[in-house]
Amino acid sequence: MFTDRADAGRQLATRLEGLRGQNVIVLALPRGGVPVGAEVARALDSPLDVIGVRKIGAPMQPELGVGAIAEGGVRVLDRSILAQLRLDEAAIDQVETRERAELQRRLERYRGGRGMPELSGRTVVVVDDGLATGGTARAACRAVRQAGPGTTILAVPVAAARSLETLRDEADEVVCVQAPEDFVAVGRWYEHFDQTTDDEVIALLDELGAQGGPA
Repeated sequence: MFTDRADAGRQLATRLEGLRGQNVIVLALPRGGVPVGAEVARALDSPLDVIGVRKIGAPMQPELGVGAIAEGGVRVLDRSILAQLRLDEAAIDQVETRERAELQRRLERYRGGRGMPELSGRTVVVVDDGLATGGTARAACRAVRQAGPGTTILAVPVAAARSLETLRDEADEVVCVQAPEDFVAVGRWYEHFDQTTDDEVIALLDELGAQGGPA
């Protein structure tokens, strides 16, 4: 168990100590990944920013993820779930349109109109507070990789073991503190798992150099 996201971030940072002194930037999935990523950024003395992602929920069951989108036009769909639910592209397109609008709204608030930081040649650590299906992490990694980083590392405190294995091709390296077989849900592995607010995200980005320049 992790006490909270800050504790999880500190434990995750110990697995990444070898990156200290390299040209690293931490990109966290908002909102819950940001407090975790902040601790990693502090430990590595590197800047922190967000990577814009949103889950695509089934039209009649929004909590059921059928895919994810990310900035840069990235879209990832779980074709097996779509087939089971008999959903066509038109139904998904409607959901995606709404989620793209919300994604842009959040990025405007978090970055204040800036675009994605320059990633070319850098070591990018993509951080979330945990992986259940891994859909949003997959979309995030693809958005990062199309920006031309030197190395992409996906780092999480906890993940469903099966999902973790399916993501190993999406990054140059995957780092995880715990990958239990009896995963159930991300929140199960935290004593305190309160929702992270937009204000908390913005405060951490302001503190840790969201512009993505030198730390």
